Amino acid sequence: MWFKNLSIFRLTEAFTLSPEELEQKLAALSFRPCGPHEESSFGWTSPIGKNGQQLVHSSNGFMMLCGKKEERVLPSSVLNEMVQEKILDTEEKQGRKLSKKERTAVKDELIFELLPKAFTFSRRSYAYIDPKGGWIIADAASSKSAEDLLSLLRKALGSLPAVPPNTLNKPIATMTQWLNTQQTPDDLTIEDECELRSPEEAGATIRCKRHDLALPEIKNHLDTGKEVIKLAVNWADRLAFIVDEHLAIKRLRFLDLVQDQVAEIETDSDAEKFDADFSIMSLELSHFLPRLMELFGGEQQT
Repeated sequence: MWFKNLSIFRLTEAFTLSPEELEQKLAALSFRPCGPHEESSFGWTSPIGKNGQQLVHSSNGFMMLCGKKEERVLPSSVLNEMVQEKILDTEEKQGRKLSKKERTAVKDELIFELLPKAFTFSRRSYAYIDPKGGWIIADAASSKSAEDLLSLLRKALGSLPAVPPNTLNKPIATMTQWLNTQQTPDDLTIEDECELRSPEEAGATIRCKRHDLALPEIKNHLDTGKEVIKLAVNWADRLAFIVDEHLAIKRLRFLDLVQDQVAEIETDSDAEKFDADFSIMSLELSHFLPRLMELFGGEQQT
């Protein structure tokens, strides 16, 4: 359950729904498996898993949600081969070349015929709402995955005034200064990974991993105008992560100071463990997120 990525959204209006009210709204879009001729299905499921009943898991005012997406798999190589065979067979029988529209129709017919026989796979996407702090946080490795989950939430709620945070200082400029001067705020430490990019269109990109970023060769790249678009850092010996130019957090790790808290809690079931982990994680992030905004000059008011 521990989030490995943070796609951060700022609520621009107060979130006033109680967990029970939110549960009722999500219920209309509960997950159901793909129908025979559906390519995919996306809906809400219990964050706790198959043994859970509630669509909203609430702890200390934070509300965890889980979207489940199931997709049918039709390998493109197999489908394309079957389409070509069907087109050639039809053209031979009719003694003419099929039009583009007819070729498309052949493909659509084959997809309709094959979908009920296709294998399915599913994946879960987690997010939680922090009404007091005014955040929605999605555990999403890509912006598209995060937006898909928020779109499902908007559909359930009717509207959702949430936008990516906008800081006074641009993340690229701030991270470039940190790396160039090797000076960071007291609670932040640069680690051993970064990505540099030239600012011009289609500019060169340099990726460094498990590398001493204080070496002169890194400074040389910065002196030629390259800018930092990703940087691995450690925050207060509590969290380690990569922050990018959009303030998305990747490869998040909760360090020993946090994990020691987890180890102190004894639980008797998966549900109790989920609740304990979620409580510690959400509380930790409620302290981290305001500090993250401060590191980049604070948020612009909208």
